[in-house]
Amino acid sequence: MRSWSDTLRFAFQPVVNLSTGGIAALEILARPEAGDILAEARRDPELDSQLAVLAVRAAVRKESLLPLHVNVFAGTLADLGGLGSLHAAVRAAGRMPWEVTIDVGPPYTHVPQQALLEAVTALREQGFRISADGVGDGDVPLRLLTDIAPDVVKLDASLLARPAAVRAMRTLCDELRALLCVEGVETELQFATGLGAGAQLAQGELFAPPARLPAVDVYVPPRSPEVQAPSPSGPLVREFVRPAALLPANASAAQVRALLTGSPDVSGVLLVDRDGVPVRSVHRSRFLLSMSGRYGHALYADRPAAKLGDPPRTVGIDATAWEVLEVVADGGRDRTSDDVAVVDAYGRCVGVVRLADLVRALAETRVEEAAGLNPLTRLPGSDAITGEVDRRIADGRPFALSWLDVDHFKQVNDGAGFAAGDELIRSVGRALQLAASGSTRVGHIGGDDFLVLADPEGLDPLAAYVLDTPWSAGGRPVTLSLATVLCAPGSVTDHREAAACLAPLKQAAKSLSGASWVLGHAGLPGHEVRRGAEPTPSEAGCAVGEPGRG
Repeated sequence: MRSWSDTLRFAFQPVVNLSTGGIAALEILARPEAGDILAEARRDPELDSQLAVLAVRAAVRKESLLPLHVNVFAGTLADLGGLGSLHAAVRAAGRMPWEVTIDVGPPYTHVPQQALLEAVTALREQGFRISADGVGDGDVPLRLLTDIAPDVVKLDASLLARPAAVRAMRTLCDELRALLCVEGVETELQFATGLGAGAQLAQGELFAPPARLPAVDVYVPPRSPEVQAPSPSGPLVREFVRPAALLPANASAAQVRALLTGSPDVSGVLLVDRDGVPVRSVHRSRFLLSMSGRYGHALYADRPAAKLGDPPRTVGIDATAWEVLEVVADGGRDRTSDDVAVVDAYGRCVGVVRLADLVRALAETRVEEAAGLNPLTRLPGSDAITGEVDRRIADGRPFALSWLDVDHFKQVNDGAGFAAGDELIRSVGRALQLAASGSTRVGHIGGDDFLVLADPEGLDPLAAYVLDTPWSAGGRPVTLSLATVLCAPGSVTDHREAAACLAPLKQAAKSLSGASWVLGHAGLPGHEVRRGAEPTPSEAGCAVGEPGRG
């Protein structure tokens, strides 16, 4: 008599990295030919656990080296306190737990949340990665989602019709240090919507349908120039992680050669210890060149591959693309094409990044930044500064936001001419850049208005440098006004509130005569006059009918 497992088949659907266009992982989907096994598994934790084990074994039979996504119901984890049988199956298959992501799916109703969190913790300690599946259409509480702190959040396809929700989830994912994946992508319009709203991973029929054989290639629509995924702090490594080819640290050169010759797309192999920590890096070209040389196979085939490898170059999963370039630059020129291993907080390899992917992303970032530069000063606009303000608020860092402009600038243009006015603006912009140090950011928001974001301790030297300079335009003396709001952690919620606190300080600075500087504290009344004086009656009278110190 045939059992239910005899009629069970598995299909593989790629998880696509939207930054690289490559396959990041394979999700294994159960496809019973008879009966509703999945409904039974929802009620039977042991059956659900057994399905997860069978899924891993199915992937082994297909000889796929890609990372895997395995589906498990939330109730199963809470009831079983983890997945001991799955851990054993992964090890028996010669795979590492960190190559497997557990897609935790709904329902969550009536699931003991503390038991679920303890099970997730146990899985992480074993090395598994965690994904929250079906978000947006399922019943996962937002509080529980943040407590789980998944490595990946998978959004239901229904949210593609609500891009604002996708953007909001991207913000949450950035806070949780998770990747955002959209599922069920079937059209190029849905692809553009998900990408534009910030998704980093995607699944769906558009890329490749679920199939009995793991996909080798996927279709990714060309990215429109105007559709760019938001990046709050420049390109991050986690957005470009590719699957790593891993072998044990004691693997022989013959084993590495077999893997490389059987997988032409693999650019290198990482040798890892039992905990998954990279110990040696084997570069494809250099290794095969050594093996193909005279007596190479005879000399090396049965010897440890580590002897033909190099020390691995690693970066943390939270590193930026610029940090990867620094790692590459510190190495020898002969290793610039080597993959860089990406490791988690425990030093375990979670994938690799390729230099070509990062260079392309950085080039695109520079093009976007150039498009946002003010053509007169080549300084970034307000979006760059306000975005950085929001990041500092999110990180709980104190900061000082300053606004600076030229007094009576319209009169400068009218009296000295537009050319002199433009040269004055350029000179002020250069002075601000020269005075800026450390993490200070300078922006030109148009006309004679500038924004400066700095650490509080960097204010005095910057203000002295700019305000003490004798400015002139067309031979006419010119003064500047500076207004600063100090924002302690928790004093403002976003850049809009910081700007609202800055507005009255700007008016106070403009009411003073000479070079002026007014400083206030967010959330506190009053302000301090650090430069400038109250106008004399004659100055006040002259100002009547004039446009003011604008």
